Amino acid sequence: MNGFGAAVVITGCGSATPRQFLSNEELSQIVETSDEWIKSRTGIGKRHLADQSVSLSQLAAQAAIKALEMAQVSPSEIDLILLATSTPDDLFGSAAQVQSRIGANRAIAFDLTAACSGFLVALVTATQFIRTGTYRNVLVIGADVLSRWVDWNDRATCVLFGDGAGAVLCQANDTKDNILGFELHSDGSQNSSLNLAYQGEELPLKEGVRVQKGTYKPLTMNGREVYRFAVAKVPEVIEKALYRANLTTSDIDWLVLHQANQRIMDAVSDRLKLPPEKVISNLSEYGNTSAASIPLALDEAVRSGKVKKGDIIASSGFGAGLTWGGIIFRWGD
Repeated sequence: MNGFGAAVVITGCGSATPRQFLSNEELSQIVETSDEWIKSRTGIGKRHLADQSVSLSQLAAQAAIKALEMAQVSPSEIDLILLATSTPDDLFGSAAQVQSRIGANRAIAFDLTAACSGFLVALVTATQFIRTGTYRNVLVIGADVLSRWVDWNDRATCVLFGDGAGAVLCQANDTKDNILGFELHSDGSQNSSLNLAYQGEELPLKEGVRVQKGTYKPLTMNGREVYRFAVAKVPEVIEKALYRANLTTSDIDWLVLHQANQRIMDAVSDRLKLPPEKVISNLSEYGNTSAASIPLALDEAVRSGKVKKGDIIASSGFGAGLTWGGIIFRWGD
């Protein structure tokens, strides 16, 4: 194990969102909708949106710095940065830009793409690097700026998404392991239910030789299918993660789900027989921030004093791919 501890604790969290926002009432001036229509179907009240001056890597770096400050760890001590995002500033990846922005000059940094499940997949990945003894300090960031890729004339999708970033610091510990259990899944046969697809335009270079000039279509979603998928799969995957952790739903202090739709979160908590007061939700303020939603909700709950050291948290990410997963962890070192 190269002298490294194989146990994992989460010692800090942070988040960042753009200052500007768009309320439901303001959105109704852009597309045919209303505050009542949006709230009754989603629970969303407004969404924070990045303007031209705000980059994905800026938001990610701001969240990362706050997580490091909470953990009292210097950027120079970070070994690995995992950036979960579907909307990088650079198609080749933005994690290295984050590494430079925060001064983590010893860290290897790379992007991980699993859409709204991205943060959870990145957290599990970080756990493996630490448990094998490869690294001691891993920064996990979930960040997305989906406002870049939303069709603002499509009320089925534009009402849902906001921009933001959240981060946690995972550290090796010689005695305790606070990542208690997890379960991950994918089903590519349902990819068409939610995607942001590549779109190529044919470009002839010479006779008989053609390439594609690339771009992307706006985000599309079959809301009914995604709802059905999430309500069926999320409780199941959390129960599997609990089984791996040798725990039951009665051990859960907090449920922190991907903030996609309040009706989904209500249905999942009902299925798990968890009371509403155990469900962390900030969907009304931020909308669906994709890979940022879980760490953003967690950070607010920790900083408000709601989530306390030692609390057991059940979390699930789900979305495009389709991908979904569950993880059980204890907060704090």
